[in-house]
Amino acid sequence: MTDDPSRRSVLGLLGTAPLMASTGRDPARSLRAYDDHLRDLAEQDRFSGTVLVAHRGRPVLSRAYGMADQQREIPNGPDTIYALASASKPFTGLAIVQLAQQGRLRFHERLSAYLDDFPADVGAVTVHQMLTHTGGMTDPTNSGVDERIFNSVEEAEAAARRRVREQKLRFVPGTKKEYASTGYTVLGQIVAAVSGMPFHEYVREHVFEPAGMKRSAYYTRPQWLTDERIAHPYMLQEDGSRIDGVRNLDKGGTLGVKGSNAARGFIGGGGGNAFASAPDLLRFAWALKNHKLLNRAYTEMWLSPKISGPSLGPPDPRRGESFQAYGPIASIYNNQRVITHGGGIAGGSTSWSIYLDTEWTAVLLANYDLPDTQKIIDREREAIAG
Repeated sequence: MTDDPSRRSVLGLLGTAPLMASTGRDPARSLRAYDDHLRDLAEQDRFSGTVLVAHRGRPVLSRAYGMADQQREIPNGPDTIYALASASKPFTGLAIVQLAQQGRLRFHERLSAYLDDFPADVGAVTVHQMLTHTGGMTDPTNSGVDERIFNSVEEAEAAARRRVREQKLRFVPGTKKEYASTGYTVLGQIVAAVSGMPFHEYVREHVFEPAGMKRSAYYTRPQWLTDERIAHPYMLQEDGSRIDGVRNLDKGGTLGVKGSNAARGFIGGGGGNAFASAPDLLRFAWALKNHKLLNRAYTEMWLSPKISGPSLGPPDPRRGESFQAYGPIASIYNNQRVITHGGGIAGGSTSWSIYLDTEWTAVLLANYDLPDTQKIIDREREAIAG
């Protein structure tokens, strides 16, 4: 680890008295244990990435470890950009809610009202059901690994359109909740159809730009490969080594969906894999709070609980029930409201959380597989809201 000033933790550099007054706890002391844990993982080569914890928009902990590109010897830094995987699904939900705020779509409408050529039973799934993972749609991970390598935006988007139209429902829509990236892929296609813009361009213009997220985009694989600001994913292999997924499209990861490699897809979509830096995700939290993306009523609609689901992690009396909102997960920890979402690809693990009642924001972005991501997030929760 290099401990130069640009990558050093700012913990303790900010006055903590105002924070103690607002929370009744010493955040510097609480966060040091979290900081120490991440440092220990990095020293064991089990963590590579960037962490940011802020209160009322002011960074309290900011640190980066490891290499963004080992081949070119480019280190991760506070502003490094990472593939978010499913942690970008809330952008898709927010785009849908923006269009609803404008009166251009309705949550109760069926998929067939906006897109053609779906089987009748799939076309009857509503926007609300797709947003809440209750539509019965098949997740791609249930169908094995897609090893195709796409080489243009047009090719990737055409394949996604074909794939979702081959859907078969796993259960009667509305009768249960089962996480499905496919539903969010379809929602991205609805955004494109209703807005008249490609999905990735809509999100850039209507989410990233008004939030001031200047480093965020749905980058293509060539950009992922050549842009020195973007961290490469280092996929864990069976022998314990790690391989650069962007430079080795024939290889896949061994954790999660074995053999998968997100770089083959060329560009992300409604189902995930936007790219962002930690400071940009802090700007996203600020934009939400200040109603730069949705008005007050529709902001509450986007983040409020809709459908209950099991809580993640081991039993903890402080952890309340989790709910699906229109993109993020709405949960309770130690009687505090938290909206959050995580994501994982081969060679990447991500999470962002907004603590609504105490105005903390926490971001964890890694370009390593993290088999114990939930344990890290539990330490974050303990530090901020324990």
